[in-house]
Amino acid sequence: MAITAGRDRILLATLLLHAGRVVDHATLAEALWGIGPPHTARSQVQTCVSRLRRRLPPGAIVSDPAGYRWTGDPDDVDAAIFARLVARARAGSDAALYREALDLWRGEALVGIDSQPVRAGAAALDEQYVAAVEEWAELELAAGRDRELIGPLTAAIDRFPLRERLRGRLIRALVGAGRVADALAEFRRTRRLLVEELGIEPGAELQELHRRVLSADEAAPVRSLPRTVGDFTGRDEVVARLLAELDRPGPAIAAIDGMPGSGKTTLALHVASLAGERFPDAHLFVDLHGHSAEQPLEPGAALLILLRQLGIPAAAIPAELGDRITRWRSELASRRALVIFDNAYSSAQLADLLPTAPGSAALVTSRRRLLGLDGVHPVQLAVLSPGDALALLARIAGGRIAAESAAAAEVVRRCGGLPLALRLAGARLAHRPRWQVADLVRRLGESALPDLAAEDRSVAAAFALSYGQLGEPARRLFRLLGVYPAPLFDAVAAAALAGLPLNEAHDLLDELIDGHLLDEPEPGIFRLHDLLREYAAALAGELPPDAAEAVLDLQVHAFAAALPPVHQRLLRRDIGAHEPLRPDLLAELADPTARFEWERPQLGAYVQAAGDTRYAWWIPRAAWWHLFNRGYNDDLRVVFEQSMRSVEKSGDRQGIAIVANYLASAYVRLSDYPRALEMVDRAIRLHAELGNWRAVATTLGNRAGVYDAAGRFADCVTSAQESLRLRALHGAVNYSPTALTHLAGGYARLGRYAEALRYGRRALFLAVETGDAGATAMTLINIQKCKREAGLGSPMATDRYLAVALRLTRLRGNRPTEAEVLNEKAIVLRHRGRHDEAVALHEAAITIVRGTSDRLYEVTFIHDLAITRGSAGDRVCALELHRRALRLAQAHGMAYLAACAEAGIADCLAQTDPEQARRLWLVALAAFRQMGVPEQYEVERRLAAAS
Repeated sequence: MAITAGRDRILLATLLLHAGRVVDHATLAEALWGIGPPHTARSQVQTCVSRLRRRLPPGAIVSDPAGYRWTGDPDDVDAAIFARLVARARAGSDAALYREALDLWRGEALVGIDSQPVRAGAAALDEQYVAAVEEWAELELAAGRDRELIGPLTAAIDRFPLRERLRGRLIRALVGAGRVADALAEFRRTRRLLVEELGIEPGAELQELHRRVLSADEAAPVRSLPRTVGDFTGRDEVVARLLAELDRPGPAIAAIDGMPGSGKTTLALHVASLAGERFPDAHLFVDLHGHSAEQPLEPGAALLILLRQLGIPAAAIPAELGDRITRWRSELASRRALVIFDNAYSSAQLADLLPTAPGSAALVTSRRRLLGLDGVHPVQLAVLSPGDALALLARIAGGRIAAESAAAAEVVRRCGGLPLALRLAGARLAHRPRWQVADLVRRLGESALPDLAAEDRSVAAAFALSYGQLGEPARRLFRLLGVYPAPLFDAVAAAALAGLPLNEAHDLLDELIDGHLLDEPEPGIFRLHDLLREYAAALAGELPPDAAEAVLDLQVHAFAAALPPVHQRLLRRDIGAHEPLRPDLLAELADPTARFEWERPQLGAYVQAAGDTRYAWWIPRAAWWHLFNRGYNDDLRVVFEQSMRSVEKSGDRQGIAIVANYLASAYVRLSDYPRALEMVDRAIRLHAELGNWRAVATTLGNRAGVYDAAGRFADCVTSAQESLRLRALHGAVNYSPTALTHLAGGYARLGRYAEALRYGRRALFLAVETGDAGATAMTLINIQKCKREAGLGSPMATDRYLAVALRLTRLRGNRPTEAEVLNEKAIVLRHRGRHDEAVALHEAAITIVRGTSDRLYEVTFIHDLAITRGSAGDRVCALELHRRALRLAQAHGMAYLAACAEAGIADCLAQTDPEQARRLWLVALAAFRQMGVPEQYEVERRLAAAS
């Protein structure tokens, strides 16, 4: 509670000024009334004390025969806390403790109390405060925090204007912040005040400081940096890293490298503008012409420029390089300077130029990686992120960017996030206020380089300077990479493209990377920036036929190298025993499977590059197993449809037949059964016309698989039998388990389990004999399903089949078959009453196949999950799942699964809506009877029980 009575405030202030000591009655009376207190002074003091005691904590004021004493908690008195903190700060020269003590002050001490003894005590407190400010400022000055001191010292001087030491600290802070003129003005104000107020000149300490400032003013701070842009955008993380680097002790040196037009100089100037006050003596700049029309600047010439910027007369600069270096280092030794070495050519060019004394720093920019600079913090500048690129474009071109976001995003894409390209594109918009962003997009088209120019600035010119400094072998490789069929490539592909040994290709790629004409987004994987690729392509014209064939041939054999042996044999069967053009490069492939994974999105580019040559179907054929095995079903369809267009144009009937056969597998996975049948029938017809009866037999077996997926199980059996008969006729009985697998599957669907198991075991033996792990896993799971449906097998055998099948599918990365194994395991667990585990496995299987766009598997697994949910007693969830399965099955022409879903819905409705259940059972029964599957008997039993 506030003390408002005047005498009470004076009494309390007096006791606090003497905290812990007895204050006698005479002293209290003098504080309250001055000279000549009233005769009732003692009783009035007692009255004041009584009032204070009612408002203060108990025992805060104690009586003494001589007077009164304050005994409250010392931590309740700011002055006591302040004194302790200052004592600790002095002992440890700790600026933070001084700051904590000074923060306790919230204005003048004991303000508003009109008592001479109290005001004398307040003056003593103020003296302690200002002494602490001076001591704290000295520590901060020593730490180089000049700029941060200016505000607090100015505020303190407003309170203590005649304090010379305080003003001296402010003058030093102004000098340290580079404000020499302000420092001199502060001295003049101080002198005028002292003369006018006290009639004295400043003291010796302040006079000496003035002389030093005058001396510094004669060598005024140098500011030689070029103008920086006002619309600098993004790069927050990089800017923070560079500022942190400039903060470290010793000569701090950071090197910024990046591709032409990436904004290296702009970044350096921006960082210099933020860090400039840390280097008050000099801001220097020299263009080393590392990548320009001029020759790179010699170190001696660079030193001449820098020393002249420091104000040294030309006649005083030594002629000899060694003497010039010595003079440069001597000048920097007495300064805190920041130097920007722009456009450096090499580490050797910089070796004698970089600062060596503490207190100075350098920012180096270069298009090359300066690997020879020791102890230098490197920053590799990437292109702008899409968000930052849009922001920069908006700052240049204004509100049209936000209004046409889609067109603006396309401009950013065409510029590839390159700041120079964005600035030139934005400038075109800014100078054409009637244009819409879409107009600029149309101008840029698919060849942006010609339009990314303004006056004497262009992106192409920036690229040309870096290109011109390459050796001829590197220039040739750069040109060829501009017309490489795909964006990404590795050293093996570059060697094939250029017809080089692998080690030479590595060396040339390193040269391009060091010159920032090539990126390495992942170790060993390279790409050209889109605009650089366009520039290189313009130089190259077209890809030479021999280079194109070498690249496409490499891809065929590289993909083949990742195949299991059995599928390598099948590939050779289709394309012939073609020897690779560069077996030396294939021997260098460390991990062909991993290589295929990053090449997969580029398959279409290779097919396009192949034109009407045999590679237009060889490449997809070599890639088929990977795509099919790993469930890349959308890629499978797109690449083989593209291939089909190429081979149809060329008229290669063998190619058309093979592509049609494998395109059918994509349509089956995507549940487009009419087109799948169209493709396999076309393949069968063409192979027969060519007299390739073994291929006809293989495709008949594949057609059986299409029938199986479409729910035409009798046709599946017939087509598989035709395949086996034709194989036997042509002496190819034991070559592929496909027809046997589909024959077993068809018999199992028709309820002919003994025949299904017989052919399933034959397929298993053949898969094991040929070393086909994928086929082995598939036949194992089919045998297990057949045994389960027939009520055969033991739990131990079931678990063993599932365990082996799962291990093989994961070994080969066969995601669709892995999902089928998990789903079958879930059904087994359902039969064992372990519903929660079964549900988890069903859902895991569904998650896998959703990522592959395999609708047949997805609907099958949803149906099985619905049965498991119903078996666990959750009929509501089961009903919803059956309905979802029905919608999908009907949408994709899956007659068998649609009937299964209808029967499942009927089962769920049997208790609540028997009439609807009966109608659905009758629909399902008709479909099951038409397909000839055993599910019809279970539906008949349900109908009989319900009637």
